[in-house]
Amino acid sequence: MDKKRLEYYKKKLVTRRDELMRGIARTEQEGREADEDPTVDLADKAANSYTKEFLFGQTHNDRSLLQLVNDALARIKDDSFGECIACHQELQQKRLEAVPWTRYCLPCQEKMEQGLL
Repeated sequence: MDKKRLEYYKKKLVTRRDELMRGIARTEQEGREADEDPTVDLADKAANSYTKEFLFGQTHNDRSLLQLVNDALARIKDDSFGECIACHQELQQKRLEAVPWTRYCLPCQEKMEQGLL
């Protein structure tokens, strides 16, 4: 992959990483604020508990995606970005455009999802 293309994907990944980090920080703050509500009503406590659980799940998903983005940025540094980590074939530009943090080509991704890889 040429340097111009790599720089384009790096910029895209850095932007996504920054968005995820801001989202995680915001979600964590909302979770802390749900704890600060001095409600005594049982229904309010249940609603707060549900909200915290929902926010925790959302943060977990964002953190997982953040790890994939950071891994992709590391692959850019070690010159392995743009190739499937399983079969080492070059990833399609369409796939990288849609999911720049992807690690697998489509056939290997399907195998991974089926538990065959």
